[in-house]
Amino acid sequence: MDLQLIIENLTNPALLFFALGIISVQLKSDLKIPEGSSKFLSLYLLFSIGFRGGQELAHSTFTMEMAGMIAFGIIMALLVPIYTFFLLKKKFSVENSGAIAAAYGSISAVTFVTCVAFLELQNIPFGGYMIATMALMEAPAIIVGVLLISAYKKQNQVCMKSIVKHSFTNGSVLLILGSLVIGFMASEEQAQGIAPLTNQLFKGFLAIFLLDMGIESGRKLSSLFRKGPGPFIFATVIPLINGVAVAALSGALSPSVGDRLLLAILVASASYIAVPAAMKIAVPQANPGLYIPMPLAITFPFNITLGIPIYMQVIHWC
Repeated sequence: MDLQLIIENLTNPALLFFALGIISVQLKSDLKIPEGSSKFLSLYLLFSIGFRGGQELAHSTFTMEMAGMIAFGIIMALLVPIYTFFLLKKKFSVENSGAIAAAYGSISAVTFVTCVAFLELQNIPFGGYMIATMALMEAPAIIVGVLLISAYKKQNQVCMKSIVKHSFTNGSVLLILGSLVIGFMASEEQAQGIAPLTNQLFKGFLAIFLLDMGIESGRKLSSLFRKGPGPFIFATVIPLINGVAVAALSGALSPSVGDRLLLAILVASASYIAVPAAMKIAVPQANPGLYIPMPLAITFPFNITLGIPIYMQVIHWC
């Protein structure tokens, strides 16, 4: 593995701010990002990525390569919750297994945004269509997770129409898809008018946002320590397997290093925003003390520190 690539990633200021957030919790500091500011930062990042992706898409020609990558992403979003559900069911209840499986089948927009920043730092291009791929991968895993729980718990009746609607009208999905469409429709001259906001401020806002994510992760870690090594092993090994597999197999669909890395990180990531919101409605019996901190406090830091350079190395090998 390229040690220099790992060192460059770990010394990225944005990731160091993430580490600072975790350290501040361990030191019991009163450092925190105001809740309203945190919400704004997440909305800004999704808006910026979506708009720029739309601009990229406007200058691209739809190809079979794009169709193959999008289809591969959706297929993985359906398969990951199925196989992880049966692995989890050996240790956890049906409700918890379904909720965790849905989280690991779905995606993390923040992990995707961090990976985009990594690609830009390395001057590696990627296709704007990957933004649409990300949005399309969020809902299928939620639906599969709910269906698996329903199949094993006959008495657990849920309104599937409500779950599907919630998945596709989720604020993060709606914003990034809307921004993608607006960016696609805007002319290059119009896009230049807001370029200082969408481009120049991006890395600074990402660093502050990751500081907030580090604080949140640090708070969640303490609750997981009491649950033994099982959640830690699952939350690192499963993403690693998924990410490495996609990094290797995606070479048959696309030669683009940037697109392959983004697809690998999407499949390796886990949702801690959309899935908890959906599971709260569909499966209130599931324990949020498992399906929220596992993706947020373990998988997210693993992917943005070690996962990205590992998947990149696999892509170069393959």
